[in-house]
Amino acid sequence: MDQRFVGRSGLSVSRIGLGTMTWGRDTGVEEASAQITAFVDAGGTLIDTADVYGGGDAELLLGRLIHDLVPRADLVLATKAVLTPDGPRSRNASRRHLISALDASLERLGLDDVDLWQLHAFDPEVPLEETLAAVDTAVSSGRTAYAGVCNYTGWQLAAAAVWQQAVAGRAPIVSAQTEYSLLAREAERELLPAAEHVGAGVLAGSPLGRGVLTGKYRTGIPADSRAATPHFAEFVRPYLGERSRRIVESVTTAAEGLGVSPLAVALAWVRDQPGVSAVIVGARTHAQLTGVLEAEELTLPQEIRQALDDVSSAE
Repeated sequence: MDQRFVGRSGLSVSRIGLGTMTWGRDTGVEEASAQITAFVDAGGTLIDTADVYGGGDAELLLGRLIHDLVPRADLVLATKAVLTPDGPRSRNASRRHLISALDASLERLGLDDVDLWQLHAFDPEVPLEETLAAVDTAVSSGRTAYAGVCNYTGWQLAAAAVWQQAVAGRAPIVSAQTEYSLLAREAERELLPAAEHVGAGVLAGSPLGRGVLTGKYRTGIPADSRAATPHFAEFVRPYLGERSRRIVESVTTAAEGLGVSPLAVALAWVRDQPGVSAVIVGARTHAQLTGVLEAEELTLPQEIRQALDDVSSAE
């Protein structure tokens, strides 16, 4: 699998990353073991998790598999902190919470450090300089090698990155993770230009449009799909409308012409967009991940990229 640098940093990652949002909840130890083994065997390095995934169980499961199945040195591990769904606030980017959350993540992972630590969301109630001071502490103490942000707007990313660049010795913001797919192109308006300006690489989450771009929902909601589960139904529902249907049909037509899967077409489109360092794919099963890995070799012809650009452009 091809490797790419994240923005203007020295951090190198596989251009497909393995997401773990379903681990510890919908994806158990056997499926997770099969996924991580297949991913590493295919040359994948980037694994993305968060302290809130599965209520912490995703990190616990990932830590177990790192120690049992794959060498730590072969991986680029990324985790996140800020969200507090079970607390009095939905997010907390205070220095006290962030350092405590990072230490808890490391304990669950059974590690002394991670490669990339990301601020999971912007917290308007905490001064940005306090939040970023926690980032500096995390890097200077060796708990993480690099820092990034997630779900930030363009101006929030720029404010954070420029603050860090203003004084020598502060930890740079090397990455910005955001949802980005043929069904979700809002990041192109502000975030992608901001990321290019400050030298941050984009990690594209939900590149398959929350599973919709695979074509699985063309004739209804499969019983074994995310849209059929109580905790992910609302996550998928916004992408089941008429605009999405038109885009999915175009992706399917392109796939038929190329002799590949709709998944491969949708993934290749995002993966090769300017500024994207990696796409983060959260496969629920090993079979789904196999389809993702098989799509690695596809490069879309320019005329197909343009046609998909046109059909998915903002109305």
